[in-house]
Amino acid sequence: MAASSFLFTLLLVLLTFSDSTVKILGLGVGINYGQIANNLPSPSRVAFLLRSLNISRVKLYDADPNVLMAFSNSNVDFIIGLGNEYLQNMTDPVKAQNWILQRVQPHLPQTRITCIVVGNEVFKGNDKQLWNNLLPAMQTVYNTLVNLGLDKQVTVTTAHSLDILGVSYPPSAGAFRQDLGEYLHAILNFHAQIKSPFLINAYPYFAYKDNPNEVQIEYVLFQPNQGMVDPVTNLRYDNMLFAQVDAVYSAIRQMGHTDIEVRVSETGWPSKGDENEVGATPENAGLYNGNLLKKIEQKQGTPAKPNVPIDIHVFALFNENLKPGPASERNYGLYYPDGTPVYNIGVQGYLPELVYSSPSTKNEFSVFSLLILVIAYLISA
Repeated sequence: MAASSFLFTLLLVLLTFSDSTVKILGLGVGINYGQIANNLPSPSRVAFLLRSLNISRVKLYDADPNVLMAFSNSNVDFIIGLGNEYLQNMTDPVKAQNWILQRVQPHLPQTRITCIVVGNEVFKGNDKQLWNNLLPAMQTVYNTLVNLGLDKQVTVTTAHSLDILGVSYPPSAGAFRQDLGEYLHAILNFHAQIKSPFLINAYPYFAYKDNPNEVQIEYVLFQPNQGMVDPVTNLRYDNMLFAQVDAVYSAIRQMGHTDIEVRVSETGWPSKGDENEVGATPENAGLYNGNLLKKIEQKQGTPAKPNVPIDIHVFALFNENLKPGPASERNYGLYYPDGTPVYNIGVQGYLPELVYSSPSTKNEFSVFSLLILVIAYLISA
């Protein structure tokens, strides 16, 4: 009895003073797990981290077997990626089948792979060969899944940047670029046929960075503001992300489809940038992602789709130190590679400490691990 009392007191002390106390998120948010870095924790550590936050949806940019194995029996739904460099090969049924047999099927059903994103932002560039290969690659991958009996578990899509829009304002006038019309019309027909979502990578940050004097910061950060009213629908928008999503819905409708769901496969805000990257601060990043989490928690839909809670994967889990481009590209993470938060996103509690295997730490427990042991002892007692 005395031992139990002591341990219970110890538990209270740890919960009171430890900065490793965990708050379960459980907000239904997805996360992008990028790995363009040389200082990230192991996939098994990442699996531990995400379990502690109750994040159950992860998007990868490849089909890294180390990650997929680390998440076996974890109840995490995975979106995996096929990079643009694979598109030409994926138009070949034999190569597509080999890829799925080697990179997907061995992980099923232990790891819950629900979607393959074939290509990423293909229309952002001017490579017409990629444009032409995109849909055939998507079709071949899907047909391979059908042939292997996996199509009920795993669907197929691609992810687009908002460069595909020729008109985005007002949202009701949203329209795709004319030069992409034939490509996107065929892709939308494919989505409708197999009932897969249309993914967009939407970043209000870019709009603000390019026009900070014209774009109201409160409008892009989900803060109180006057918003804008669509003159055609009379719908009021108080944030840019929802307006962007509805503009895509309008563009899809112009192509004759009302049966395809738009999902946000990437959105986020950088905590640091170059001198010319206006607004890239920890404060703004914390406001953007923190307020976005509240929208997700409230299961909010857009003004044009109020009964369809917006489906979002935040970009990104970690800062990635090897990403090319401006400084902002390396500073989208919610966490530093050592597991500490980059900024406060309005969630109570902290991330459990990540302990690395090294001579100085191999015999140490994190406070979180000690909490687990204490709780287990109290239960058994």
